[in-house]
Amino acid sequence: MKRFQGAAMHKRVLPILMAGALVHSAVPFPAQAAEETLALVGATVFDGTGAAPRTATVLVRGGRIVAVGADVRVPRGAKIVDARGKALLPGFFDVHTHWTPAGAPATTPQIATQYVRAGVTTVADFHQQPESYAPRRQWLKTLAAPHVSFAARVSTPGGHGADWADQATTLWVNTPEAGQAAIRSLAPYKPDLVKVFSDGWRYGTAPDNTSMDAWTLKAVVQEAHRLNWPVLTHTVTVERGEVAARAGVDSLAHGLQDRPITAKEVAEIKKSGMGMAPTLAVYDPEKSGAPADRNDARYQQSVRKFGYALGNVKALFDAGVPIALGTDAGMTGTPHGSSTLREMELLVKAGLTPAQALVAATQTSARILRLDADRGTIAVGKRADLVVIEGTPWRDIRDVRKIAQVYIDGRLVSGAGAPPLPAANRTDRLPSVTVAPLVDDFERAGRRSSLDTLRLETPDGGIDRSAQITQIVPRDEGGRALMLSARMAMKKDPYAGVAIPLTRGSVTPVRLSNYKGVRFELKGEGAYVVRLNGLDGSWEAPVTGASRWAVVEVPFTSLKPVRQRSGAATAPAFTGDGIVQVEVGGSRPAGERMWLQVDNVRFY
Repeated sequence: MKRFQGAAMHKRVLPILMAGALVHSAVPFPAQAAEETLALVGATVFDGTGAAPRTATVLVRGGRIVAVGADVRVPRGAKIVDARGKALLPGFFDVHTHWTPAGAPATTPQIATQYVRAGVTTVADFHQQPESYAPRRQWLKTLAAPHVSFAARVSTPGGHGADWADQATTLWVNTPEAGQAAIRSLAPYKPDLVKVFSDGWRYGTAPDNTSMDAWTLKAVVQEAHRLNWPVLTHTVTVERGEVAARAGVDSLAHGLQDRPITAKEVAEIKKSGMGMAPTLAVYDPEKSGAPADRNDARYQQSVRKFGYALGNVKALFDAGVPIALGTDAGMTGTPHGSSTLREMELLVKAGLTPAQALVAATQTSARILRLDADRGTIAVGKRADLVVIEGTPWRDIRDVRKIAQVYIDGRLVSGAGAPPLPAANRTDRLPSVTVAPLVDDFERAGRRSSLDTLRLETPDGGIDRSAQITQIVPRDEGGRALMLSARMAMKKDPYAGVAIPLTRGSVTPVRLSNYKGVRFELKGEGAYVVRLNGLDGSWEAPVTGASRWAVVEVPFTSLKPVRQRSGAATAPAFTGDGIVQVEVGGSRPAGERMWLQVDNVRFY
């Protein structure tokens, strides 16, 4: 079953349904008016370049910085903010986050709010399927939210990042030709960057069977650079860090933590120009705050790896390798927003000065994402993403937590004097919409459903995944149907299936109160399962197929919450609201084959 990557999203919209396709009329969260001038007067400005802080007035108009200096004259009619005695910094970056429902917080509006309150004004989200970019971008415009750069995901078959996601979320490649084709296929979605899961080392807990070879990685990087997309890699070992450097990768998305790096290896990485966002926050063995068992072997291993990571950050930084700020926020024990501030503290623990950590969180991160012409420093022409702080964080990095105000595009979004957050920030999802009864008759060419959504293959997770293929095949009696063929993985309870999103990218939820159940035609001997996946969980009912086509009806009243292995229910009783996908699949004993055909999926 597919895991939903942040599908619980909310945008303030007027939904209009047209031929099964949802069109949103969004109410955007306004930026600073073009004619409005904001003057932050007398602030101690740390501009993000590493220059010494200085007292200055900053003028902002139309969301951009128009003047910076000690002798700047404030025009008549400007809105004046007395910033004397306060620090003014560029908005912070986090170049490695996952906006996932498994994170803290778990829903997109609340994630956005946490970043805004922490002064984080630009993030890179590594978690979403490209099909969801457009609806997410529209929705984010209605929130008080950081600027979000969406990263397309590329891995190897069975590799890290491919062990849970469908292939519409993480593309699987293992040759240069496949790598180039994968990048080209992403062009219609306009990703902001690419994340490649190139390192198959499982932190010493499993064999490395899935690292991407150097030729494929280089082909992916070259094709992405041709489209002006920076490339970051999941790389956590020194050896694979060298491979990434030789391939032309822009930045590592993690620190190197399997051993100390040598001077020769440092020199090679420095020569390549590659940077690193070490994500110390996600690896900090003390991050839970709970007392640890110092004799536990896993704890001792985490302490050892974290020590390597800290030392390697310092060695690379001292050699001139760009160090950016990323956290892997959304992963266990790494909350959004506060982890970004904690990462700066950990960079200082690694040996950077507080001022150097602030540059990593601003200018250097902007360069890594190729956004430095637009933001990342306080300079004329730059985007007015600004943080006002009650303290001097260039002396004591802990002062980054003393945030007084946050501005995004020149608009005050958090802190003293800020207006209430938009209503969209105070709910956890989009308003539900209705859809036409026909979900998919499989008559369209390609992989898109009758609702113009991209079908998803949903095999089980893990390094050993069930191998499956879906394709459209002709029916003897005319028309076409979908066929799924699978070989079950060698493990307990393998699974293969196909999900049909009800809206683009499974972002907007659907209300099914007008219907009583789902009906479809099924062919294939054996037991199968029908699931309705939603923002609050999944519900399923068993069905049985035969060697001939038969019509199957599944009343909503027959659906039961899908249960975890522990037996705990993962969803409340089915209400028919908040639904995003219809899924059909099945399980067979490990190593066995399964096939089914399905047609004319509709609600009744």
